[in-house]
Amino acid sequence: MYFLGIDVSTTATKALLVNERGEVAAVSSHPHTLQTPKPLWSEQDPREWWEAVTASIQSVLNKAGIGGDGVSAVGLTGQMHGLVLLDEGGNVLRPAILWNDQRTQAQCDEIHQRIGKEKFISITGNVALTGFTAPKILWVAQNEPAIYAKAKHVLLPKDYIRYRLTGEYAMDKADGAGTVLFDLKKRDWSGEVLSTLGIPAEWMPPTYEGPEFTGKLTPDAAALTGLRAGTPVAAGGGDQSAQAVGVGAVEPGIVGLTVGTSGVVFATTPSALIEPEGRLHAFCHAVPGMWHFMGVMLSAAGSLQWYRDTLAPGISFDDLLREAEPVPAGSEGLQFLPYLSGERTPHPDPLARGAWVGLTLRHGRGHLTRALLEGVSFGLKDSFTLIQQAGLGEIRQVRASGGGTKGALWRQILASVLEAELVTVNTTEGAAFGAALLAGVGAGAWGNVPEACAAAVKITGSTQPDTAQMNAYREVYPLYRELYPALKPSFAKMAQ
Repeated sequence: MYFLGIDVSTTATKALLVNERGEVAAVSSHPHTLQTPKPLWSEQDPREWWEAVTASIQSVLNKAGIGGDGVSAVGLTGQMHGLVLLDEGGNVLRPAILWNDQRTQAQCDEIHQRIGKEKFISITGNVALTGFTAPKILWVAQNEPAIYAKAKHVLLPKDYIRYRLTGEYAMDKADGAGTVLFDLKKRDWSGEVLSTLGIPAEWMPPTYEGPEFTGKLTPDAAALTGLRAGTPVAAGGGDQSAQAVGVGAVEPGIVGLTVGTSGVVFATTPSALIEPEGRLHAFCHAVPGMWHFMGVMLSAAGSLQWYRDTLAPGISFDDLLREAEPVPAGSEGLQFLPYLSGERTPHPDPLARGAWVGLTLRHGRGHLTRALLEGVSFGLKDSFTLIQQAGLGEIRQVRASGGGTKGALWRQILASVLEAELVTVNTTEGAAFGAALLAGVGAGAWGNVPEACAAAVKITGSTQPDTAQMNAYREVYPLYRELYPALKPSFAKMAQ
């Protein structure tokens, strides 16, 4: 018995097979191309996703040496927020507008003006940002009226794949909340938001909990993929929710931390908690009856990559971290602001800039490196602080993944800054693995999502906070918090 997870990411489609013991049997992926027809625009052709999906499924079945009848269920995940518009016959009307497209600031401002920013946050749990789906729909209405007039269906990237697999229009509740057209507490579309923005409610598909089945594979899709006609397809979840399932961050108090190019803090909540100013994303979880907070910083391990490439080319990351090990916690008064690409959480400011502050003749490269690791860790702590202030309570454990957590020094700094046990896990395939587990729950292999995670996700290492470091960071972190407000006016002038 195998479960197939499909992840339609920005760069590639990944297909992954998991057995009933939670073991990965095979993985395959095929790349996508990105279109940038104008500055700040980011688009992809959904039909290219479908080609990558069919190729990836065929490949993963061949690698595992099984036929399509060996797959009991399919789970879907993928890039969040992207707008796919279809006509009445299910035909793609224009390239998908992706999560990282920046053309819709005017529409975000319009949403806040028409609904009221505070009211919008109270309904959806979020502010309107350019990455979200709702402002993209308004942009098409205002700039491509002929296309808008033909629209009949709004889907997200993975849900277009669902349509091609099953012929059904459907969406999971995690991705639905990420459109910011959801009533967060009710876990379904907000009639008030849709009507105020003039978006027809009938365009929005029915929504389902992550493990629920939304349709069955059609004979045509079976012929193209090699899967069995009638194979059930689970709702799945947006990539961050599925990633959380993949590392076992599925209950309150266990927080997922991804330290990749960007940094993501993912905290499961038992109710629809909202950060009053919308500085955290608040969405439904792929786990039935759960929600989550998400904080995003734009330059996490990306800061270290930039630093190495720019100031220490040819030196390995291991050697850089080795130089930083003898430097005491707090880097002897040196601070680093990790806003190399602007920032999202807790400062939604595209004009924010990176900086070392406090340089003296005493500071060497080891100090620069350690201050950078500490600055990124403080930036992630900002999200943890907001999450706790918004009502989550105790954080017992942090489940860490991503390239930035490979170094022991950085893991120790993170554990001490965050004041929580930091653990690594055996699963490295992220969202696709989580989607496969959701499909397995739907098929009855496990009774619920936490049970699936307990069976498949194992802790491989643990780092405890160091008491001396923790006390030092308690003194240094408030100083870090003072720097952005002090420099913000200067950042704005620099941008001019």
